[in-house]
Amino acid sequence: MRLTVACIQNSAQSEIVPNLEETATLTRQAASEGAQFVCLPEYFSCLDVIGNMLLAHPLPEDEHPALPLFTGLARDLKIQVLLGSLAIDTGGEKFVNRSFMISDTGEITARYDKIHLFDVDLPGGESYRESASVAPGDQAVLAPTPWGPLGMSICYDLRFPRLYRALAQAGAGMLTVPAAFTKTTGEAHWHVLMRARAIENGCFVFAPSQYGVHASGSACFGHSLIVDPWGRVLDDAGEEAGYALAECDLDEVGKARGMIASLQHDRDFAAPEIAAPPLQAVGAE
Repeated sequence: MRLTVACIQNSAQSEIVPNLEETATLTRQAASEGAQFVCLPEYFSCLDVIGNMLLAHPLPEDEHPALPLFTGLARDLKIQVLLGSLAIDTGGEKFVNRSFMISDTGEITARYDKIHLFDVDLPGGESYRESASVAPGDQAVLAPTPWGPLGMSICYDLRFPRLYRALAQAGAGMLTVPAAFTKTTGEAHWHVLMRARAIENGCFVFAPSQYGVHASGSACFGHSLIVDPWGRVLDDAGEEAGYALAECDLDEVGKARGMIASLQHDRDFAAPEIAAPPLQAVGAE
């Protein structure tokens, strides 16, 4: 079975409408080149960082303009669409970072709220506190697709392999990792982590990402990727607006898992005991 996938790459700014217009145009272009499944980045409709605080303009789900726009596009273009994530106001003190899977009939078939939140302090004073404004999810999600189950995740989730193992064990042969990866961490870890998640789970990985500098000066890495289950990069969108596009032979999932059947070899084990602190030397402070 073959599937043509596009991973859209944009540089969202603080105004929603221009971001939606650009990503809708890119979605149409990708569909015109044969994409059957189009994936958009994390916070593709609005993103900026002020200080270490995230600016993503949360709205209630039934009021967010991205949803009617892209459910309509999915239906009109007869494609499946992943909305990498939107900031959704659920009525609490914090919003959720939510990914949506949309069928080719325009129906929302799955929702996933980001579990792992990006709270980090990087060299040079670069600091982020996603948990200051975002409430974490607590449920792993498989989305139904015509090509089999798809495991959903968002950005910083990438660093937590246990999530992807659970998705693969539950039947996922494809994983989505929409992101707005920082340029600092992306240059160091983006490609190797995406390839690792593909290899260790025998899955295709579809990773649409933002690129470029936002109004506040924060920068995203770009390099939207499509990776096959053997860890080969099928396409890389570089560092400008556009998309990665590749035809994926989904039979490669079974082939990779047949050669290295690690999903069948997981074993339970006891966690290590926590070591006692070392004895303090006599006379030490």
